[in-house]
Amino acid sequence: MVKKIVCRCHDVTESDIKAAIKSGYDDLETLKRITGVTTGHCQGKTCLSITMGILREITGKSVEYTTRIRAPIDPITLGSLVTKKDE
Repeated sequence: MVKKIVCRCHDVTESDIKAAIKSGYDDLETLKRITGVTTGHCQGKTCLSITMGILREITGKSVEYTTRIRAPIDPITLGSLVTKKDE
Protein backbone atom coordinates (compact mmCIF):
# COMPACT_ATOMS: atom_id res chain seq x y z
CA MET A 1 0.00 0.00 0.00
CA VAL A 2 1.27 3.45 -0.91
CA LYS A 3 1.51 6.12 1.80
CA LYS A 4 0.18 9.49 0.65
CA ILE A 5 2.27 12.03 2.55
CA VAL A 6 0.43 15.28 3.23
CA CYS A 7 2.88 16.92 5.65
CA ARG A 8 6.50 16.14 4.85
CA CYS A 9 7.79 18.03 7.89
CA HIS A 10 6.01 15.71 10.35
CA ASP A 11 5.44 12.68 8.10
CA VAL A 12 1.64 12.98 8.38
CA THR A 13 -0.24 10.85 5.87
CA GLU A 14 -3.63 11.25 4.29
CA SER A 15 -4.85 8.25 6.29
CA ASP A 16 -3.64 9.92 9.53
CA ILE A 17 -5.72 12.99 8.75
CA LYS A 18 -8.78 10.97 7.73
CA ALA A 19 -8.56 8.88 10.92
CA ALA A 20 -8.33 12.04 13.04
CA ILE A 21 -11.38 13.54 11.30
CA LYS A 22 -13.36 10.34 11.83
CA SER A 23 -12.35 10.43 15.52
CA GLY A 24 -14.03 13.83 15.89
CA TYR A 25 -11.20 16.24 15.14
CA ASP A 26 -13.15 17.83 12.33
CA ASP A 27 -11.83 21.37 12.15
CA LEU A 28 -8.48 22.74 11.08
CA GLU A 29 -7.27 23.87 14.52
CA THR A 30 -7.88 20.52 16.20
CA LEU A 31 -6.39 18.64 13.23
CA LYS A 32 -3.30 20.78 13.62
CA ARG A 33 -3.05 19.97 17.32
CA ILE A 34 -3.67 16.21 17.02
CA THR A 35 -1.58 15.48 13.89
CA GLY A 36 1.01 18.27 13.82
CA VAL A 37 0.04 19.19 10.28
CA THR A 38 0.96 22.84 9.37
CA THR A 39 3.32 23.14 12.37
CA GLY A 40 6.57 22.02 10.73
CA HIS A 41 9.39 24.00 9.16
CA CYS A 42 7.26 25.02 6.18
CA GLN A 43 4.48 26.33 8.47
CA GLY A 44 1.80 24.80 6.25
CA LYS A 45 3.01 26.12 2.91
CA THR A 46 2.90 22.63 1.42
CA CYS A 47 0.26 20.83 3.49
CA LEU A 48 -2.38 23.41 4.41
CA SER A 49 -4.30 23.36 1.13
CA ILE A 50 -4.17 19.54 0.93
CA THR A 51 -5.43 19.24 4.52
CA MET A 52 -8.24 21.71 3.83
CA GLY A 53 -9.26 19.64 0.80
CA ILE A 54 -9.36 16.41 2.78
CA LEU A 55 -11.36 18.10 5.54
CA ARG A 56 -13.84 19.48 2.98
CA GLU A 57 -14.12 16.07 1.29
CA ILE A 58 -14.81 14.13 4.51
CA THR A 59 -17.04 16.60 6.38
CA GLY A 60 -18.73 18.39 3.50
CA LYS A 61 -18.04 21.65 5.36
CA SER A 62 -16.75 24.70 3.57
CA VAL A 63 -13.29 25.44 4.96
CA GLU A 64 -12.81 29.16 4.48
CA TYR A 65 -10.33 29.96 7.21
CA THR A 66 -6.81 28.83 7.85
CA THR A 67 -4.84 28.18 11.00
CA ARG A 68 -2.68 30.83 12.55
CA ILE A 69 0.59 30.81 10.66
CA ARG A 70 3.53 32.02 12.69
CA ALA A 71 6.83 33.30 11.43
CA PRO A 72 9.52 30.61 11.23
CA ILE A 73 12.13 30.56 13.96
CA ASP A 74 15.79 30.28 13.07
CA PRO A 75 17.54 27.57 15.10
CA ILE A 76 20.66 28.57 17.02
CA THR A 77 23.38 26.56 18.67
CA LEU A 78 23.65 26.25 22.43
CA GLY A 79 27.16 27.63 22.18
CA SER A 80 25.83 30.94 20.89
CA LEU A 81 23.89 31.35 24.15
CA VAL A 82 26.94 30.94 26.34
CA THR A 83 28.68 34.11 27.42
CA LYS A 84 32.32 34.26 28.38
CA LYS A 85 33.21 35.10 31.97
CA ASP A 86 35.58 37.93 32.58
CA GLU A 87 39.01 36.45 32.95
